[in-house]
Amino acid sequence: MTKKQIGIILLISLATIFLGELKMNPLAGGSFRFSLGTAAFFFGIIWFTSVSPIIVGLIVGAFVGLFRMVLTGLLAGGTWQELVQMHLPAVVFYIVFACILQLLNVRKRLDAPVLAGLIGIFAELLGNYSELLVRVLFGEPYRFGFHTLLVLTLFAVPRSFFVVGLYNMLMIRQLRAIGEEQQNRMDELLLINTNLYEEGIWLQKSMSHIEDITREGYELYRRLMQREAPSRDDSTLRGDTTSKEDGRLSQMALAVAQKVHEVKKDCQRILAGLSKIIQQETLAPRMPLQTVVNLVVGANQQYAEMLGKKIHFTVYTDLDLATSRIYGLISILNNLVANAVEAIEETGNIWLQTGLRDGSVEFIVEDDGPGIQEADRALIFAPGFTTKYDTQGQSSTGIGLSYVKHMVDSFGGSIDLECQPKTVFRVRIPTSHLLTREKEIVHEAASIHD
Repeated sequence: MTKKQIGIILLISLATIFLGELKMNPLAGGSFRFSLGTAAFFFGIIWFTSVSPIIVGLIVGAFVGLFRMVLTGLLAGGTWQELVQMHLPAVVFYIVFACILQLLNVRKRLDAPVLAGLIGIFAELLGNYSELLVRVLFGEPYRFGFHTLLVLTLFAVPRSFFVVGLYNMLMIRQLRAIGEEQQNRMDELLLINTNLYEEGIWLQKSMSHIEDITREGYELYRRLMQREAPSRDDSTLRGDTTSKEDGRLSQMALAVAQKVHEVKKDCQRILAGLSKIIQQETLAPRMPLQTVVNLVVGANQQYAEMLGKKIHFTVYTDLDLATSRIYGLISILNNLVANAVEAIEETGNIWLQTGLRDGSVEFIVEDDGPGIQEADRALIFAPGFTTKYDTQGQSSTGIGLSYVKHMVDSFGGSIDLECQPKTVFRVRIPTSHLLTREKEIVHEAASIHD
């Protein structure tokens, strides 16, 4: 028996002993009692499944009997024989009660509360009758009539169903807490995958630049070789070192092109790994737009709290539409809402709403921050352009909105900006694009160009 099991048995024993002192004696003429200890004992058996009910019954019964004998001896006195005759029947009750619960396997019947409650009633009645039988054998004046059965049943029924009801209530609460924790983890995983998705897009974009550099490097090498070839023989006769220098330049150009090509292959391996991770960790083939919006809002509420800002989020969406383009859509909305959070200085409001317009789903992200100057409107989606600076005066990277523009274009949609009086971004994506299956990031990014 492990330390944990010993601790559980001791806990059940203590609860049964002390609650057992909250008692009443409905049957006159002896020491038979009803108490809350029975409820604690029954609950302990069905809640702690790592210990055998029979072992619990034996140990708890022994502790209860010993405790009551010592307590009665200290308070009322009496010989050991009298104390044993008075409290040994209670030991029999707990043992019989536990054996019946084990025999009828009550732990596997808990998914049917009525059946579990009936088993508890039956086990308690048999335990009580066993205790009464021992007391009669010890000379106590009890009778096994209808009145006795009625009294025992009236106590057993509410007590048994109370215990089963309490168990189910606690289990539901526990399962709900577990479900909420799992949902939070799934949301976190989805956001992590979305970030990986974004990085994959940018990595694919960088690979296109690497391909251009490699191509230009080989072209430079080819032209240097063509320029060197006609003058190589003449330079050799003159002993000129210029051709040797040109030869080194061509070899350097070739080496650079080869190294860049190796970088490209490394990027391809990284991109393939990202794509594989995202495919393996896909949480659901489709997700309702309502869930997507709530996920984005929840994440940015935490972001605002982390920045020490008091921002009220308002969501308007009643679209009954599910999409497979989960990562791309979350990425777009999350960037827009995060930009709104960063733009608001201390307190403010952000509105996010969705609707249908001309065969497209329209997403509107609005905030009451300082806004965007009309002069900056034409440059707002340009890579590297930013109007945000941190407390040290360092500018933001300026790639968020340019990325959003690229992603919206890859969805076949459009994005518009309204600057006055509030900052409003309107994203329209054709419904048909939201209903198509999300592709691998390698192919998704293939449509993105500078």
